[in-house]
Amino acid sequence: MEIEIATIGGYEEVGRQMTAVRAGNDIVIFDMGLNLSKVLIHDNIQTEGMHSLDLIDMGAIPDDRVMSDLEGDVRAIVPTHGHLDHIGAISKLAHRYDAPIVATPFTLELVKGELEDENKFGSDNELIQMDAGDSMQIGDHGIELEFVNVTHSIIQAINPVLHTPEGAIVYGLDKRMDHSPVIGDPIDMKRFREIGREGDGVLCYIEDCTNANKKGRTPSESVAREHLRDTLYSMEEYDGGIVATTFSSHIARVKSLVEFAREIGRQPILLGRSMETYSGTAKRLDVDFPSDVQMVGYRRSIDQTLERIMNDGKGNFLPVVTGHQGEPRALLTRMARGETPYDLEEGDKVVFSARVIPEPTNEGQRYQAEKLLGMQGARVYSDIHVSGHLCQEGHYTMLDALQPQHVIPAHQDLAGFSGYVDLASNQGYTLGRDLHTTSNGNIIQLV
Repeated sequence: MEIEIATIGGYEEVGRQMTAVRAGNDIVIFDMGLNLSKVLIHDNIQTEGMHSLDLIDMGAIPDDRVMSDLEGDVRAIVPTHGHLDHIGAISKLAHRYDAPIVATPFTLELVKGELEDENKFGSDNELIQMDAGDSMQIGDHGIELEFVNVTHSIIQAINPVLHTPEGAIVYGLDKRMDHSPVIGDPIDMKRFREIGREGDGVLCYIEDCTNANKKGRTPSESVAREHLRDTLYSMEEYDGGIVATTFSSHIARVKSLVEFAREIGRQPILLGRSMETYSGTAKRLDVDFPSDVQMVGYRRSIDQTLERIMNDGKGNFLPVVTGHQGEPRALLTRMARGETPYDLEEGDKVVFSARVIPEPTNEGQRYQAEKLLGMQGARVYSDIHVSGHLCQEGHYTMLDALQPQHVIPAHQDLAGFSGYVDLASNQGYTLGRDLHTTSNGNIIQLV
């Protein structure tokens, strides 16, 4: 059976992920993501009403026209988790394929929201819910799709595994080895080791290289939780304003912020449309998340809430707001510019429980936001965070567990691949033989 890998998006950048695997006449697509920086650089762009070809031309979504070079039928579209760089193009591209979208419950709810917000294209793709640990048949030629539980900076993330007669294809994007997560189960390393030793083993491993240039291992989310607890407890006696920001999709971190705000005697309020979207989805699905926290998503209601906070006393509240990357239209940046009813004063605390995504647009916006906050007199607490991606020791562990015949680095640019190429070479892989660095729009034939 012929096996081909189409590296469609996410092989020249961190973002707009999309990969297709052809096994015989059956094709499975993993992820359809957005490159958010290409959108943010155009300040007032509204992608919901844009055509996919325009978004492809501006580099915002994957150029899936290479799919016409794969001979077969798409049997499934599989987003690995709910971050926009993995699901943000589904509303623009999925309708082209007569195939179901298969995802975990939380991811599937976020995909539904993306499809409902779309103004340009309609989609009648079937939506199929599948949990970590489950499998489903793909086509009629002995191919099976399995979801393996992984831990990341969003809940219900999985690594999909496509079992073929030639061996397994493991799509390994976006995980860390967290054995004590705040929400959900630990990464299923036992299953990964089993897959590496079953049948014909692993034919190909496609790996996220975000932190491949960083030595050591990525800490658990429980480490970030304790750092955050210590930081907020240090402010317990402060009677002025405290504002926190984090990734809206990071449900475990938002949960920690809500719990610690209450423990230091403040009422947490989640402010911003994406805060309401992600946390509201977690609440509806009965995830281990505070069900009674107030969420406010729209600007007029947000401003009314901020007026109430000012009237009742900033010292009684801890608003958790959008804007951890310094996005120009996000709430924290508007607060820093003095465009909201919330008055930042000398000595007020702003807690960034997030790191800057290593991309020039984000780095510039975050720098500007922190400078504006400082000009208002706020004291900034930066990078109370742990990454959601493997560092070098985690990569060594995965290669040892899976023992793949071929490896394809992803989720970086060529410079970012260098650390992974070095460590894979240390494990006996050879560039151009069984270690395949590639770019967007290529097809790699394995068998």
